[in-house]
Amino acid sequence: MTNRKHNFSAGPCTLPLPVLEEAQQEFVDYQGAGMSLIEMSHRGKHFDAVANEAMELSMEVFGAPDEFSVLFLQGGALLQFSMVPMNLLAPGKRAGYINSGTWGNGAITDAKQYGDIYVAWDGESSNFTRMPASSEIQIEDNTRYLHITSNETIGGIRMYEWPDAGVPIVADMSSDYMSRPIPWDKFDLVYGGVQKNLGPAGMAVVFIRKSILPDINTNIGRYLRYDIQESKGSMFNTPPVFPIYMLGKVLKWMKAEGGIDAMEKRAADKAGLLYQTIDNSGGYFRCPVELASRSHMNVVFRLPTEQLEQKFLAEAGEADLLNLKGHRSVGGCRASIYNALPPESVKVLSDFMLAFHQSNG
Repeated sequence: MTNRKHNFSAGPCTLPLPVLEEAQQEFVDYQGAGMSLIEMSHRGKHFDAVANEAMELSMEVFGAPDEFSVLFLQGGALLQFSMVPMNLLAPGKRAGYINSGTWGNGAITDAKQYGDIYVAWDGESSNFTRMPASSEIQIEDNTRYLHITSNETIGGIRMYEWPDAGVPIVADMSSDYMSRPIPWDKFDLVYGGVQKNLGPAGMAVVFIRKSILPDINTNIGRYLRYDIQESKGSMFNTPPVFPIYMLGKVLKWMKAEGGIDAMEKRAADKAGLLYQTIDNSGGYFRCPVELASRSHMNVVFRLPTEQLEQKFLAEAGEADLLNLKGHRSVGGCRASIYNALPPESVKVLSDFMLAFHQSNG
């Protein structure tokens, strides 16, 4: 295809072109069955094979150890804001939360409906332009877990070091999911919506430590219980068939590209080029994020005036550089450069920024 545009959307994400083309070929008649996969029973042999392969690839590509199970759940990350405290907080236990921005605060807001929650570190005083060092996180007594947001999509900041908290970590990794390895020994639960790095919208992938399942709260609805979902292999009800199907294809693409280590390098290289373009502009482009906390997935930047930003966005759109407008809550510009976005798209954006500066400096 020659008419693919450069899509810097914060989500849903750019997907690998080979994955889209393969899905297109299979869509109407899946493996000679005379129907699409999304028309078949989720209990049938075709989807059973698709789901099992996606689960196996999720564990393999992310390097999750055998002590974890992977769940495919509807509701995206937002439902996990509630499911985590509903399942994990027993009477007398508390949870610390990092308030790192929009999504960290959202997790706090929802968790307060279900348990005793406190803020272990608050980024509001720095206008959410950085993540904390481990020494800044204050863990209180009877803390069951520390909740972090590994990458704030809107603010363009990421956890540059995994906390040494002394308690298990629960992480929302929606916007940098499977873009870098993690030290699994620190975590009890990892979750994220797939619509940034891993597939189409409509599902969360949850990794949960098996040893905590016997202590799950059972006084909640059955769908919301991690132990039931795990015992049913995420087939307690009709699962999100199409996202699971596409997730498996994206994971196969990631594996063929070199796996998570290759994704980490790819992300660092793409982000490095954009930050270099920003930092070498003499202040014409400006990133408000502190250096150590700069996201490798969501590069946020400003121009000297809002008028120039509007002109930049308009001309970028004419050049097929799409979805560069910053979130409405913060303004400015944002380039989301998830795993499947080709490095060539980032190079085109960098060249456009240089040319715009030269013409409008």
